[in-house]
Order: sequence, then C-alpha cells, then structure tokens
Amino acid sequence: MSKSLKYEYLPHTADVKFLAYGKTLEEAFSNAAVAMFNVMVETAKVKPKTAKKIAAEGADLESLLQNFLEQFIILLDTDNFFLSKIKKIEIRKSSSKYSLNAVATGDEAKNYETIGPQVKACTYNSMLVQQKGKAWMVQVVVDI
Repeated sequence: MSKSLKYEYLPHTADVKFLAYGKTLEEAFSNAAVAMFNVMVETAKVKPKTAKKIAAEGADLESLLQNFLEQFIILLDTDNFFLSKIKKIEIRKSSSKYSLNAVATGDEAKNYETIGPQVKACTYNSMLVQQKGKAWMVQVVVDI
C-alpha cells in the first residue's frame, strides 16, 4: 500500500470490490464511503454544498461499516445526495456495540454526470476491517 493511496478497486465478477485505507479507523471508513461513490461519479468534482449528519451502529466493525455505507445509499435514494467528502467522523466502542457519528458534505446528484452504475447495496460478502501495524484497511463489495 502506498502512503498516499486512499482506496483501490479489485477485480470482481459481477459487483464492485475495493480496499480503502487510513491512518486511523475513521479515515479508512471515510475513504470507503468516497470509494463507493466514486464508482458512480467523480467525487473530486462533487461540490460540498450540503452537510448531512450520519449515524450508524454495529455489533462489530464490519456491521458498523456496512450500516455506515448503507446510510449513504439511503441518502442517494431519498435525497439524490452525492458525497463530496466526510468532514467529521467519530467511532466509539461501548460494552455491547460500536457507534459512529459523521458529517458528510455533498450535492444533488442531478448536478453531475454519472460515470458508472448506481450502487444498490453494500454487502457483507468478503467484508473485512483490519488493523495492519498503525494503519487500517477495509474491504468492501457493493452490489451494482
């Protein structure tokens, strides 16, 4: 993994599979969200016009990641929201679960040309959340 690499796409027969990296768990989750949207639109071109609060919970880090990414699919379906970036993100662990609160910025999808298929769902298939040394890596497969 290159120090500047935020995410990379991997071969997959039917869906989209990617790895996202971060110096922290929060950064890896943020990069996963951007990687998921980058399947559909050039996220670097999406303007941060609107802020959205995101909350998710999970029994473990994999379910937290899946629930976090699903929140963006819901925002896409209900508000036509394309992600620009994650402005703030905090992950906490309690005795029984993980919780996440984030602020994402983005814009209405109608203002951008799509470059790829629409992501329909985030799956548990091959999902990984791993700490490697001082860095974090997540693996995600999304249904298109």
